[in-house]
Amino acid sequence: MKLYTYWRSSCSYRVRIALGLKGLAWDSIPVHLVKGEQRDPGYVAHNPSGFVPTLVLEDGTELVQSMAILDYLEAVYPDPALLPADPLDRARVLAAAHVIAMDTQPVTNVGVVGHLKATYGVDMQGGIDWMVHFMQRNLAAFDRLIAPEGTFSFGDSPTWADICLVPQLYNAHRWGVDLGRFPRLLTIERAALALPAFDAARPETQPDAE
Repeated sequence: MKLYTYWRSSCSYRVRIALGLKGLAWDSIPVHLVKGEQRDPGYVAHNPSGFVPTLVLEDGTELVQSMAILDYLEAVYPDPALLPADPLDRARVLAAAHVIAMDTQPVTNVGVVGHLKATYGVDMQGGIDWMVHFMQRNLAAFDRLIAPEGTFSFGDSPTWADICLVPQLYNAHRWGVDLGRFPRLLTIERAALALPAFDAARPETQPDAE
């Protein structure tokens, strides 16, 4: 498999973690988001939205959108399971994961902040304040949705909730979010990054890291 990715893309980070947890090998094809390579016609031919990641399967099939890719990997490579079998437990994990994947990342990504700066005259600090606001609000919601105990968000094995959380925490650390309010999330982060799959997916270990 091949993965069109960017080292600091949290969506790409999610897929890198999932591939590692499933024990799947993949080759990295970097797409530099800051340089705008995601808008190049050659890349848009792979992913019409102009986002990363794009996962290319062995037969050449291309999959886009990180959560759809996670769903494919869960269906085709069910061991280890990253979602609970019980419908209620599964819904709770998905709800927490979606707080990050749908409520937080889309409004704090480089494209949105860039649009705020270019169109509305928001300066660098204003862009950071925007990101910090949404991260703080939604990490608080995530913290209330997860289980109160356990190594990870829902028990002693990682799930999609943790796969979404850890990349978002990377961004939160980067932009100065006060994470002292969320000791459980920091404990989960430490446990996750101690696992080889999470560790290998870190942005700073990627071949395109700057």
